[in-house]
Amino acid sequence: MENSTFGKDILILEGFNIPSQSYIPSFILLLIVYIFIMVSNIGLVVLIFRSSGLHQPMYLLLCNMSINDVFGATVIIPHVLLGLLTPDSQRVIRYMDCVVQAFCVHLHASASHTVLMIMAFDRYVAICNPLRYATIMTHRMVLVLSVWAWVIPLPMVGILIGLSVRLSRCRWIIVHFSCNNASLFKLSCESVLINNIYGLGYTVVLLGSSIGSVTVTYLRIAMVCLRSKNKTLNRKALQTCATHLAVYAILLVSGFIIIILHRFPQLAGHRKVAAVMLHVVLPALNALIYGLQIKEVRQRVMALFHKSKVASMDAK
Repeated sequence: MENSTFGKDILILEGFNIPSQSYIPSFILLLIVYIFIMVSNIGLVVLIFRSSGLHQPMYLLLCNMSINDVFGATVIIPHVLLGLLTPDSQRVIRYMDCVVQAFCVHLHASASHTVLMIMAFDRYVAICNPLRYATIMTHRMVLVLSVWAWVIPLPMVGILIGLSVRLSRCRWIIVHFSCNNASLFKLSCESVLINNIYGLGYTVVLLGSSIGSVTVTYLRIAMVCLRSKNKTLNRKALQTCATHLAVYAILLVSGFIIIILHRFPQLAGHRKVAAVMLHVVLPALNALIYGLQIKEVRQRVMALFHKSKVASMDAK
């Protein structure tokens, strides 16, 4: 293959810096995690839609998170699995495929924040305005919030990636196991000042609105709980809010680590670990955390297991 064609159309992907004898165990472990992510999140969505008792705004909004987790894991994990079975010299990706993957990676990360924002709004209405909850959180409102969570990130991510695609390329090595915006504009020898300015603005707007809305929401919820003498209400509020905050904290910490480590090329290995946490560990934890913490979901899952056990015993 000629160097000119190679440089224009084909990019080399760096893998994980792990010993060759660890490739197969890593492949098996990652495959198991991927299967768990798909089964648990898709199963949770199916359970919510099939159970009329779970047709409540909180659970319908939760479906957005599960769908986003499946989307994010599918964008990254199959590609990484293939890379673990591919020799270093053959670990390549076409440029346009890299662009599409980078767009999907940032859409997944952005939607993770917007979905948690609409879930925080739902908890705010439920706890701070319980008498108006049914009036405010109608099926139409759930639909509007869900569409908003997915539509708002689209133009922001589109512009982010578009600014990198416009640049000419003088390099063809992606210093990561997958493609993202930073890896795209680092392929260019041109000035990336505009990319950095927009990228900073994009990050400030996304994280600022996310942190600001979640902080204000939970401060208001905390004030209501402190004024309330209803221990049952406070316990239920603490349970659902603690679950939401735990997921949000993991998302925020891993996202900040990735952003910071992009400024230090010598810490590329640490950045890869943080990226795995964001795209692999978090989707696996979400279904597990919500499945175990939300009483109604846990009861439905246990009921399904009980029915399966009774059916198997009857068959014998």
